Amino acid sequence: MLLFPRFSMLSLAVFGSGRGSNFEAILNAMMDQTLPDVRIALVVSNKADAGILALARKNDIPAIHCSQLQFPDESSFARGLLDLLKAHRADTVVLAGYLKKIPGSVIEAYRHRMLNIHPALLPRFGGAGMYGLRVHEAVIAAGERESGATVHIVDEEYDHGEIVMQRRVPVLPGDTPAVLAARVLEVEHVLYPAAIRHFAETHPR
Repeated sequence: MLLFPRFSMLSLAVFGSGRGSNFEAILNAMMDQTLPDVRIALVVSNKADAGILALARKNDIPAIHCSQLQFPDESSFARGLLDLLKAHRADTVVLAGYLKKIPGSVIEAYRHRMLNIHPALLPRFGGAGMYGLRVHEAVIAAGERESGATVHIVDEEYDHGEIVMQRRVPVLPGDTPAVLAARVLEVEHVLYPAAIRHFAETHPR
């Protein structure tokens, strides 16, 4: 049984822990109509001072700080997240730089309706602990000639679910992790809106 009604457009809850550059890319794509038939129901962050919350408020989008530290245990935290998602009528969850593991009961409630973006070409260079510059350090250390970004369906394993879309970038001689990260991030900003649009077109509500 669905926890949410079916919408004619995708109703997104965006989770993030940082400044929200991928969220901003999604907003820009909505504004220029390259990502139609999508609304942002709310933005959630585990950090009260996260830039993604300030960006949401600037755009009159509900922005909520929700951390497991506010709850006595994980099950209470999961119920709190589900209550938020239901109250704001979100039918899809988009992780945009969210650095906390999603509780299993939330993944189950949004099975096949939760997306994540990862700064590498999965299934390589993913998994627990592989985030931020660590990913790009590993790519360079492995001598890879290509990297990129991946949007995938979220399941109970880190960076494991079905791949929705990928884009590649070259790894150039002399690249540092920071330089490669910036090149991959540019691709992420194009990829995530495109993948959300593809998801919206191929996953009827």
